[in-house]
Amino acid sequence: MTKTELEILEGSWTELGDIATEIRRVVFIEEQRVPLEEEWDGRDDACTHFLALLDGRPVGTARLLPDAHIGRVAVLAEARGHGIGAALMRAAIEAARRHGHDAVELAAQTHALVFYERLGFQAFGEAFLDAGIVHRNMRLLLTH
Repeated sequence: MTKTELEILEGSWTELGDIATEIRRVVFIEEQRVPLEEEWDGRDDACTHFLALLDGRPVGTARLLPDAHIGRVAVLAEARGHGIGAALMRAAIEAARRHGHDAVELAAQTHALVFYERLGFQAFGEAFLDAGIVHRNMRLLLTH
């Protein structure tokens, strides 16, 4: 059995946007039927982006907004279950810590609450609909 290599790249939308766009299109627009205009919110240029490469092939993405919200976490279906989402989250959390934030927040699809809880996030507030999908807000306090 061969060992797979996972690499997480960090960069701007200019650097990583073309590849991240394709992953988000497949996961959010095709799989989850998120409306195009809701996926592309005009905030990508201001974000730090993360791209997961599995054996050199792009398979996942996430973004960190300037206010320390993590979002648009997406892993292609064929690459799920290999720790890629967790690796993307750890990279985004570390970037937030480097930028001096005391906490990171995200809006989690409710089916993913346990995934984020395993990373130390705690849900708060009521469930809400976003793009027709039920979400909960979650927060992780950072220790510096």
